[in-house]
This record gives sequence, C-alpha cells and structure tokens, in this order.
Amino acid sequence: MRENRHRAYEDFAAVAQDLVNRGVTSRDHLGCMGGSNGGLLVGNMLTHYPELFGAIVCSVPLLDMKRYVHLNAGASWVAEYGDPESADWAFIQTFSPYHNLRQGIDYPPVLFYTATSDDRVGPVQARKMAARMQERGIANVWFYENMQGGHAGSADNSQRAQMRAMSMEFLKKHLA
Repeated sequence: MRENRHRAYEDFAAVAQDLVNRGVTSRDHLGCMGGSNGGLLVGNMLTHYPELFGAIVCSVPLLDMKRYVHLNAGASWVAEYGDPESADWAFIQTFSPYHNLRQGIDYPPVLFYTATSDDRVGPVQARKMAARMQERGIANVWFYENMQGGHAGSADNSQRAQMRAMSMEFLKKHLA
C-alpha cells in the first residue's frame, strides 16, 4: 500500500527474473497480462522492467497516477495509493507508468485495450498511454477500444471471449 506499493512490482519482476535466470524461459518468450489494478502492475513492468518481457497486454488499466483521483471511483482509492495532490506524489510518481516512460528504451510490444463505457477507470487512461508512446516513436504499441462493456472491457461472454482471443493472439505473435 501507498509508499510500499513498489514492493508488489519488485516481487512480480523478481519472479520473472527468476524464471529467466533458471532457464525456464527467456525474455523473448515471457509475457504478462493484467487488467484494472493488474493493468497498473503490468504498466509498471512495461516502464520499469521492459528488459524482462517479450510482450505485455494491459487492459482497462490505471496508468496516470497523477490524475486517478479525478476518475469516477478514484477518490475511494486514496487509502491504497496515496493522494497525488499532496506530498504523497513524491512516492506515487515512482509507480505512475504514464510518468515513467523514458526515451531510448527498448520497450516490448504492448497491447492496450479498454472499453468506452468503463465507469471505473475510463478509457482515457489507456488512450493517453498509447498516444504518449506513439508520439515518442515507440514501436509496437497497439490499442483497441471496445465500444461496449464496462470495466471488464466487454459486455457479454462473446465479447469477453473475443478480447481474450485478441490478447492470446497478440502474445502468441510476439512471444512465439
């Protein structure tokens, strides 16, 4: 939580690094996928540990931690993340993927997907991140926005299956 939030990202990256170190896999064959708070997790893998992953799928993500309190449900998350409009920004910015993109980094291919009617995080988080990466000339940035569905990114089981198939096809293409 809060100033210790980075530990979750360090732990996830440590597991990925261990899988590579033990020869279970390699960066070229290791991907990660997460949505919502898991989108924040994989967004941090993208910006802090890009050397560990061959591809990333980031769905209905929370990525701009400076503005998250202005989202529909954002104010209710202050106890978990901290208040970016206070001195807490000093530690929050360390796990704000939108603010941690750097020039000259070999980022893995990434697929962002969201839903227009997501009432929790909203599509702007994924839109902004994909746009910022594309504006900076970062290759292999993919974006898909479902016109239906809510925070799950889909409206029904058929759409859920389509989103899952799209994600798996993306990972298969970039990790095979």
